Amino acid sequence: MKKAVIYARVSTRKEEQETSLDRQVELLANWAKELSFDVTQVITEQHSGFDLNRIGLYQLFDTIKKEKVHAVIIQDDTRLGRGEAKLAIIHQLARSGCRIYSRQNQGELELDAGESTVLSIIAKVEELQRKMMNQKISWGMQRAIREKGYNPAKNLKNRGLGGRDKVEVPLEQIIALREKKLTFEEIAATLKGFGYPVSRATVHRRYQEWKNKQKMEE
Repeated sequence: MKKAVIYARVSTRKEEQETSLDRQVELLANWAKELSFDVTQVITEQHSGFDLNRIGLYQLFDTIKKEKVHAVIIQDDTRLGRGEAKLAIIHQLARSGCRIYSRQNQGELELDAGESTVLSIIAKVEELQRKMMNQKISWGMQRAIREKGYNPAKNLKNRGLGGRDKVEVPLEQIIALREKKLTFEEIAATLKGFGYPVSRATVHRRYQEWKNKQKMEE
């Protein structure tokens, strides 16, 4: 059974709004059962939809990340937010791989043509920024190789000796790339381009080992 989070919101703290909030949760809980979702958490809040600084919103993204939630169940798209805030939230949910189910739509959330276009542009801009950053890093590493005579292939030891090869990675480069705010996944992708068959887990482990060593030396 796939995991889901119910998210319900009203804009004010008036008594009639509290009743509306309870009604939202009741209807969404029943609908979640019809969809055969395992609801891991119900998040409710009384806050303006134009504001992104919401405790319930933070809880929503934290739960999605920690519990690998498949879907968010809402009454309609305005419950997520209003205006630009709504589009920002929908975009972030899409990046998290989380689907949005709207009771109003009786299925997955449907956006109008204008909203879909805006989100498509945002995604393309982010993709371009990532590619430009990776290219800059690649050029920097290539320049270092030329200037210092550094050959990444020389660090790939134990080849052809039988058994599982030990993965060697350039720790200095991992540290430098991490300081540039790259994720471990992006660092692994960059190093693979230079002949290092490393995974995100390996990069993360080596970086943590270095950090722990630094703390011990301090």
